[in-house]
Amino acid sequence: MDSIWTKSCELEPRLPLRADLRCEIAVIGAGMAGLLCADALQRDGHEVVVLEADRIASGQTRNTTAKITSQHGLIYKKLRSKLGHTGAAAYAAVNEAAIREYRRLVEQEHIDCDLEESCAYVYGKNLHTLKMEAEAAKSLGLPAEFLENPKTPLPAAGAVRFSGQAQFHPLKFLRAVSQPLTVYEQTQVQAVDGTTLRTAHGTVRAEKVIFACHYPFLRLPGLYFTRLHQERSYVLALETAEPADGMWIGAGAERLSLRSYKNLLLLGGGGHRTGENSAGGAYAMLRRRARELFPGAREVAHWSAQDCITPDDIPFIGQYSAGHPDWYVATGFGKWGMSSSMVAAQLLRKLIAGDMPPEAAVFDPGRFRAGVLAGLAKEGGHAVRNLARTYFSVPKSTAEQLRPGHGGVVRLHGKKVGAYKAEDGTLYTVNIRCPHLGCQLAWNPDERSWDCPCHGSRFDYRGNLISGPAQSNITKQLE
Repeated sequence: MDSIWTKSCELEPRLPLRADLRCEIAVIGAGMAGLLCADALQRDGHEVVVLEADRIASGQTRNTTAKITSQHGLIYKKLRSKLGHTGAAAYAAVNEAAIREYRRLVEQEHIDCDLEESCAYVYGKNLHTLKMEAEAAKSLGLPAEFLENPKTPLPAAGAVRFSGQAQFHPLKFLRAVSQPLTVYEQTQVQAVDGTTLRTAHGTVRAEKVIFACHYPFLRLPGLYFTRLHQERSYVLALETAEPADGMWIGAGAERLSLRSYKNLLLLGGGGHRTGENSAGGAYAMLRRRARELFPGAREVAHWSAQDCITPDDIPFIGQYSAGHPDWYVATGFGKWGMSSSMVAAQLLRKLIAGDMPPEAAVFDPGRFRAGVLAGLAKEGGHAVRNLARTYFSVPKSTAEQLRPGHGGVVRLHGKKVGAYKAEDGTLYTVNIRCPHLGCQLAWNPDERSWDCPCHGSRFDYRGNLISGPAQSNITKQLE
């Protein structure tokens, strides 16, 4: 299930770390956020090393729909209420600045990444809500306007349009950006002691550390596992479909997403909290909607993405925790990783330089606004419920009852295990206790994976780690 970005751009492999070294700044994670941070800091004259557990852009960056936009759904009316006009305007301004910085980099470095200007739309059926959002966004200095009955195949009575936004090929962009950077691939950071990073085959001693690894993997400090959850979403790439005029995202229950890339139309949707897709059907829903909206279109690729969500829908960008002044973090980008990655790079370069720009308070990871506190309680309750399942829930089915091509939590020889039965009848069984904090994993039939409903770690049906915050595989069970 490779994305069209992965299929159309090959990145040169980098060597793993095989020795001890020292540097000024160590960045954990070589996705869009980590590499943009490293690029900005290296241009400022800092000595930067990037450590990546897998390959460059092998995490969420390769699975994005690659929209560079300050249009983040119906958020600006809410932000104005939460943050006041000044705070909401700061959020809007830095995201608009992120679009300009992408353009500047592409033009200055002559990067061939299919960057093109496009309008961004959030569509829906509630005209009053859309009009209020357009008014709020425009009052904050954004290029927003309300449209009634927009021209689109989507079920839209109205839309908010942001002009002057952009879209691109993210891996072509990172292929150029990463070229002058020192990146060590296949180098998982296993522990951080002060500003010393420990890996399997070498130690990096830095003066400052940036955690840009999508989801902070350390339990302490910061307690980020109590303040973040993860959500999955799905994408089809369609041939012979009418191209989209702009980039679209829904505001209602069916939040379909559209954008074009060359001769392909990307149709996204089917989002759910990670670990809460036991019935499956996300791809089936998208294929059904594709037949309805774009008759005759042909699917050429499909893939999925995962996003970190904060309680107040504003990323955590800044100092990692009060007790670690030399640690920084960039996480919780929601569905808007491209613009938020650039926001993170520009904000962290200022903080590391000793500046304290006005927007720092908006993204401060240590903030305790009402929305964050309410989210803490909600996330805590969700984790407790799923931890209880680990110890008290009893499977209703046995491994023998699984049909070929299906998986689930079952009984095997009197024990509770996770099992997947392949089409040829081979049974793959694993311990369904997540190694991160012990929550019971759930079977994702759309992707044949074991997903953690507490914090979003994912594993393939053989038990191999796909993504964190877990740092290790789940153990196999004897049949």
